Amino acid sequence: MADNTQKDPKDWVSGDDPMTAAQESYLKTLAEQAHQTPPEDELTKAEASKLIDKMRQKAGLEE
Repeated sequence: MADNTQKDPKDWVSGDDPMTAAQESYLKTLAEQAHQTPPEDELTKAEASKLIDKMRQKAGLEE
């Protein structure tokens, strides 16, 4: 059985749904930590997930 936490966001069944409020809030927090501007566009869940990964790296939260 595949582990959904490891599935690429582009393969998510709900990946095209609008990002969640939690994703949006986390992106704003990460943007502040990474000294970036938070996204102004409405993102999909998959897009938000990928951006969260990038912001985590820029904020120094990824190993």
